[in-house]
Amino acid sequence: MAAQNANSAETKLTEKLHLACNQYSWITFYQRENRDFNANLDDGLADVAAAGFDGFESLINKPRELDRLVPLLQKHNVQMRSLYVNSTLHAPAQAEKSIKQILAIAKKAKDIGTKIIVTNPNPIRWGGPEDKDDSQLNIQAKALDKLGAELKALGLTLAYHNHDIELRNAAREFHHMMVGTDRQNVTLCLDAHWIYRGSGNSAVAVFDVLKLYGPRISELHLRQSQNSTWTETFTDGDIDYRVLAAYLLDIGVKPHLVVEQAPENGTPNTLSAHDALAKSGEYAREIFAEFA
Repeated sequence: MAAQNANSAETKLTEKLHLACNQYSWITFYQRENRDFNANLDDGLADVAAAGFDGFESLINKPRELDRLVPLLQKHNVQMRSLYVNSTLHAPAQAEKSIKQILAIAKKAKDIGTKIIVTNPNPIRWGGPEDKDDSQLNIQAKALDKLGAELKALGLTLAYHNHDIELRNAAREFHHMMVGTDRQNVTLCLDAHWIYRGSGNSAVAVFDVLKLYGPRISELHLRQSQNSTWTETFTDGDIDYRVLAAYLLDIGVKPHLVVEQAPENGTPNTLSAHDALAKSGEYAREIFAEFA
């Protein structure tokens, strides 16, 4: 019995929370230093590893992009348990093209251990006032469900992601992508801060989404703000991530964790990309320690 207890204690000591970061974070932090993260992925992924991250969520548009990325991930001992793909799903012809492209990417990524495919169906026009009508929302939900079913058949998970635009008009697009799809086919990548911002800077809205769709959350994007402006590091702020983490534990959900802290106009500029994201990772490990 003593030996079993010792082994159990040793296991707990050696357990490590797997924490990933998103490519977007590195791109934006590098940009404010007048650097191009994508120009030298070797150095960039060395920075990712040095900052203490176990994983990297890359934006992949074509299968061949993995040919460049994968050897560098392996070189720096960084996993890619999830990846982000763009899609256009509200028009039939574009939806079929997107599904075909994403499946090709997914089949290739599966071979290197990718488990989650994250997508945010494109708006009609980025930055524009147009919103999808009911017909387009129905087409998009059916396409999203179809994509999820085909990924599930491959042993992969589809995670729906949103920005603020999907929260317009009583969040009809966001909610229909959840209620208009089968929970067995479509999970949720909860980007808490886009829910917060899209709802008029409302933490109440974030926790309402948790109550509505918590069991469907397979991935969590981590970003923080103070007084509604993105902070330089993931830290205490407008969204109480300690309460959020406790809620997920309470319902038995431990999603894949991806830091996506990024600078915007008004964000303090006191740290290098490496230091800002390393500090973000340290805070995330503290908040989500029980997820290990």
